Amino acid sequence: MKKIIAMLLALVMVLSLGAMAFAAEEEEAAESETPEVPDYLLDLDLGEFTTIEDGKLIMSTNAQFPPYEMVADGDGFAGTGFEGIDVEIAWYLAQATGLELVIDNMEFPSALIAVQENKSDMMLAGLTYNEERDEVMDFSTSYATGVQVVIVPEDSEIETVDDLANAEMIGTQSGTTGYIYCSDTPENGGYGEDHVTAYDNGATAVQALLNGQIDAVVIDDGPAKEYVAANPGLKILDTEYVTEDYCLAVDQDNTDLLNALNTVIEKMIDEGLVAEIVSHYVSAEEAE
Repeated sequence: MKKIIAMLLALVMVLSLGAMAFAAEEEEAAESETPEVPDYLLDLDLGEFTTIEDGKLIMSTNAQFPPYEMVADGDGFAGTGFEGIDVEIAWYLAQATGLELVIDNMEFPSALIAVQENKSDMMLAGLTYNEERDEVMDFSTSYATGVQVVIVPEDSEIETVDDLANAEMIGTQSGTTGYIYCSDTPENGGYGEDHVTAYDNGATAVQALLNGQIDAVVIDDGPAKEYVAANPGLKILDTEYVTEDYCLAVDQDNTDLLNALNTVIEKMIDEGLVAEIVSHYVSAEEAE
């Protein structure tokens, strides 16, 4: 009798372990599930173009910019290891062009340089157009609007954007338009380089704010909301700092590739796919 009971218990354990393994496999499959690519992207006439490596579309980014690009806990979107609005857009660009998406994660200034030195085909990183960048890179059609905002402690005396002029030190992410605007001279609407500290990423800037090393952080509203939600005691000012257009960028005069990518982006916008991607990460209320 004891032997029978022991055998039954062993059988139950085997079945339980099998069920757990099956559930884990299902969960892993769900995490790495690849979405279906709509026919309207596969049927586009994109003309002839070349990329740095045959069969690959290499994207440089700084994956510390939620909700646009983030390092995933698991397989990420379509098994890329990353997730976010830019990641999904880039994946569909790769599918439409018949290429494998390769994402190179690096510091923001390095991602800019990678495109210019032909180490990556394109940059997507919550990237905004400005005249200085346009001298060395070519920009795509805008696919989203970016709003730069100001993060301060809840008890801060900085209550509006105008009050930034009274801040001893403002934090930004290195290489971003936020840094360019803030570090400009007061005559041009900035606060001067002596009143701005550039950090490798937004998370480091926010940590400096929490530590009392700076008085405010100027950063895009998407990551700002993520950082404030994760760090009690911080708030976003009601007034916006500046509004910009997000684009991807390629090396200057890489016209054939830019035209192909623009054709895909514009089709994704027209068909509502970009709006659908954005809605995965940003609620309608937040987008307004």
